[in-house]
Amino acid sequence: MKKYILIIAAIVFSVMCSNAFGQKKSYPFEVVKSGKGERSIVFIPGFASSGDVWNETKANFEKEFTCYTFTMAGFAGVQPQPNPSFINWEKEIVNYIQENKIEKPIIVGHSMGGGLALAIASDYPDLIAKIVVVDALPCLSALRDPSFKSQENNDCTAMNNQISPMSEDEFYQMQKRNMAMLLADASKQDKAISWSMKSDRKTFSEMYCDFSNTDLRDKIGAIKCPSLILLEYGFANYKTPVEAQFVNLKTANFQYATKGLHFIMYDDKEWYLAQLTNFIKS
Repeated sequence: MKKYILIIAAIVFSVMCSNAFGQKKSYPFEVVKSGKGERSIVFIPGFASSGDVWNETKANFEKEFTCYTFTMAGFAGVQPQPNPSFINWEKEIVNYIQENKIEKPIIVGHSMGGGLALAIASDYPDLIAKIVVVDALPCLSALRDPSFKSQENNDCTAMNNQISPMSEDEFYQMQKRNMAMLLADASKQDKAISWSMKSDRKTFSEMYCDFSNTDLRDKIGAIKCPSLILLEYGFANYKTPVEAQFVNLKTANFQYATKGLHFIMYDDKEWYLAQLTNFIKS
């Protein structure tokens, strides 16, 4: 009898050890690691986008850098996680960098990913070597409404109720209209729309609501690292209010695209890659 008790105890202990030490941490994103090099670049895509948006970009750096390309949970077909939030995504990206011992990476972020780059460099200024912000502002809502104030307990119910009941065709038509205002290269629009269509509706609505309520204008004063701010062509007509949002970021280097819209990596590719390469490799 004692023999059987010992066997059962051993099995239980084995299962407990497997659960404690065998399970991998579940991050709110998927990561593709590529390239090789002592220095590292972390690529964070924008709202409802796949990490594939960086494919042409990272091809220029993989011979010299180790690249970590993210796709956030609930976007572009990646399994959603409950209660997504901007601040949680920020913390978990930092956890990934620390737990994988990625030494002083360069963070390149587009749109919401650019906002995450600003937030990480603000809250963890000694963690990052450089940041590249591709067409993102510290507070997008303030550009539309100069009196905007972030809400502590922001209620996203209305946004959820608007997005969730949409039929596939209604949602597709909305994304088609939106993408025409964000991406000038028509050959890339279907791909970008498909990422939205594969995104989880709840994540889509909650993160849009949460990011719209995000205001980083004060906290970016804590950023120490060099910061390249690449902005779309149209923002050149609004330099005063745009650059006013970055007044606390003393390391900002502003560059405005020569053509195209929000997806600068597609719409002004040669100019964009030249700016990026010069900044990253300098």
